[in-house]
Amino acid sequence: MTATVSEYALTGESKRRAHESGLVNAEWFLADVDPARMREFQVRSNARAALDIGLWLALIVVFGVLAVLTAWSWWSIPIFIVYGALYGGASDSRWHECGHGTAFRAGWANEAVYYIACFMLFRGPTVWRWSHYRHHTDTIIKGRDAEIVFQRPPSVGRALFAYTHIQGGTQMFWRLVKHAFGHLDEDAKEFVPESEWRRVIWESRVFVAIVAAAAIASVVILDPLPIMLIGGPTIYGAWLVVFFGITQHAGMREDVLDHRYNTRTVYMNPLFRWLYLNMNYHVEHHMFPSVPYRSLPDLHDEIKSQLAPALPNTFAAYKEIFTTLTRQAKDPTYEIPLDVPDVPGAHHKIEVGESNWVRHADGVIDLADAEAFDVGEMRRVDIDDRTFVLACLGPDEFALCDGICTHQQVHLADGALVDGQIECPKHNARFDARTGAATQRPAREGIAVYGVERQGERIVTRLEPGEG
Repeated sequence: MTATVSEYALTGESKRRAHESGLVNAEWFLADVDPARMREFQVRSNARAALDIGLWLALIVVFGVLAVLTAWSWWSIPIFIVYGALYGGASDSRWHECGHGTAFRAGWANEAVYYIACFMLFRGPTVWRWSHYRHHTDTIIKGRDAEIVFQRPPSVGRALFAYTHIQGGTQMFWRLVKHAFGHLDEDAKEFVPESEWRRVIWESRVFVAIVAAAAIASVVILDPLPIMLIGGPTIYGAWLVVFFGITQHAGMREDVLDHRYNTRTVYMNPLFRWLYLNMNYHVEHHMFPSVPYRSLPDLHDEIKSQLAPALPNTFAAYKEIFTTLTRQAKDPTYEIPLDVPDVPGAHHKIEVGESNWVRHADGVIDLADAEAFDVGEMRRVDIDDRTFVLACLGPDEFALCDGICTHQQVHLADGALVDGQIECPKHNARFDARTGAATQRPAREGIAVYGVERQGERIVTRLEPGEG
């Protein structure tokens, strides 16, 4: 059966079918990773992010100055090509990693770069934050994922035209304009909480005003240079976004709860990996979004035996993609044959079940051996019909909190402990482990915390309210 655009709409029949099929907020295949190794992978670094993103911003400034100095000689052509690729292209991966909150250890640095990159891409920060949360929750699920670019039946011609970003860029800017005037589109209303609609409007107004100022300046001085430096690169430089982005999901399977089938990993050379911030390891990123970009190659080495073989280079990826798009244009049901290993089907959580905890007569619950915990480690604890996360914040300092993220039904024990904050493994929401307060979106409600302490060699609690 041939798919239509309406089948990808986020409202209506396709949305209903996704819910009825059990594809919404479902459990996905996760590769098996030793928990200690996962904690190593999840470590964040301000230094590494400052180097990679600082170099990117410095190069934009250098080539921007060169563009001004050489305008409008023949030299300005290659200079604008590089400037546009850095501004309107390499910004995409910086937007992505800082949006996840994994590039820097410092949250304010992630937010600052995220907003700058959003402007460079004509992406409303709040709209795209929530859109990307949905993309990770329901990856390539029709009726749920707003980021399915290559809808079936695909068109090779449209795919090639996308490199110009003429259509995509103008649509993105027009969306900002409509939002600036208070007219949110139905997709935005579908996944952005109503409490954040005003934020969407004001962000859009600021972005549109900056671009309008550059356009007015170009008219006043009768020179396109201002708009070529601000706003214009989002169009003429976005070919690099498409160049890398098409390798992520194009032609892959839809409506399947296993990232090994709907996402691809491609080996790339060091320059491409720097421009793309290792997002070529895309299966690994989707499985474990709490792992920062710098650790994705190591994560890949750890789990590659559980994945389909990575494509050897970008050329091989493009060959597979356009061969697949050509076949799917004639037969939308065609799927890429993949050699996916038959391995145990779920990530093995660290369970501290009823056989490990003991409730004493005085109401004290003995949770675990304190000596068995490493600093930064988190474990799931199920007591009766309730579930919790037990975290080791430091030597002899522990925290016990409700185990389920308030944004989605995901267990926090599979996430990361970052600067005393518990980070959800699904969408990178964070909670203060000591108070339970929500400290990073998409979570808006906190979690309950409970008093917990070390007594001798044991960790104990009475499940009484803690600091929160």
